[in-house]
Amino acid sequence: MISSTAKRKDDMDESKSLTTPIVSPPWLLFGERQRWGFLLILLLVTTSNYFDFNILSVSLESIKHEFRVSDSMLGLLGGFSFALLYAVSALPIARWADTGNRRTVIAFAITVWSVMTVICGLAQSFWQLALARVGVGAAEPGAMPPALSLLADYFPPNRRATAISVLSAGGAAGFFFGVGVGGYIAATYGWRRAFIAAGIPGLALAVIVRFVLAEPRFRVGFPGALCRAEDVRSTLLTLVQKKSFLFALASLSLYSVFSFAATIFLPTFMTRSLHAALAQASVTWGLGFSTATLVGSIAGGWSTDYLGKKTVRWYSWWPAITCTLGAPIFLLSLACNQAKTFVLISCAAQAILSAGIPAAFTVVQAVCGSRRRATAMAAVHLSFNIFGGGFGPLLVGVLSDALAPQLGIESLRYSLMAMIAFLMPAAATFYLSGRSILKEQEA
Repeated sequence: MISSTAKRKDDMDESKSLTTPIVSPPWLLFGERQRWGFLLILLLVTTSNYFDFNILSVSLESIKHEFRVSDSMLGLLGGFSFALLYAVSALPIARWADTGNRRTVIAFAITVWSVMTVICGLAQSFWQLALARVGVGAAEPGAMPPALSLLADYFPPNRRATAISVLSAGGAAGFFFGVGVGGYIAATYGWRRAFIAAGIPGLALAVIVRFVLAEPRFRVGFPGALCRAEDVRSTLLTLVQKKSFLFALASLSLYSVFSFAATIFLPTFMTRSLHAALAQASVTWGLGFSTATLVGSIAGGWSTDYLGKKTVRWYSWWPAITCTLGAPIFLLSLACNQAKTFVLISCAAQAILSAGIPAAFTVVQAVCGSRRRATAMAAVHLSFNIFGGGFGPLLVGVLSDALAPQLGIESLRYSLMAMIAFLMPAAATFYLSGRSILKEQEA
């Protein structure tokens, strides 16, 4: 029989284990080669994630003609069909990632979205295609939130923006594969084969993630306190009390309305208004846009890590500056009537905008706390996908249909221009996030 004294001692020991400060940070468990090797795998995960998402944008015009649907329906396909199940599955998957094996979460998610992408290529009706995209959206919360959570355990705080910028390069690579390679396949062999080609590589990657990627929680010496996740209510209450988190959340959501709208509809804009062939719109613009994203992300991550040594507020101020500078340049690109000029100017604007994104995600990691990272990033991506992924393409499609009687094929140009307006309030809220980040940052 256990004595009351022994029981009290056990309770005290347990209480102490929950409150004892972390002495050995998790990133000390790995060597330099290991952490960069893991980052490479996470880079491939991001690439697969964006490959499967962006393959739709170069297929919209073909889908429109085959299934005889309006721009509004295309916006629904590119937006809400993806965001619907994303909204439902994001927080449950994040809680799984905060309490369980994150590499298993990622491997499972890759398998599901890859299979559903292949099914998209086999769809025989518009609604079958929309349901398959719903399946893709349901799985994609298992990518970035757990990946960013793992990255924060692999790298120390003063190197995270750089690491996030490398991870963001996967978005650029995925964009190129989706728009460039996928567009070439769609133009040559049809949009269905493009979807199948996008989905199959993810199945092999899921195996690599499950058996090669390390889960720090199972390493000897990993701080046990990090494995004890808060309940959902406590986590969300803590996050909503942080002004810097709420402003960063609002900023990324506003930015995403323009970002998703542009990603989905710009290839269609090039083929309609600029009379570019699909191969040119996909390969030329896709390569330029993805290169601009890559260069901007890496340069932005390095710059903000450097500036962040002076004050952590730069992680909020930097994306405010990039949104302010990028908006008028993007507007200028949409006013162009030649494809080559559009590609050059839009890529310059994209490089500027991309430079601010690693810093924006670093703000969230800086204030959320170690036990809330996956949930915090899931909340950000949830809002990102609902407002951006859900409303961005749909707003463009609806506005384009409304303007079509007066403007004809040029309606899409002006509806895309209207989306740029979202970048200015995004810049303002990024700036406001920096005003409270100093007192709200948390290890």
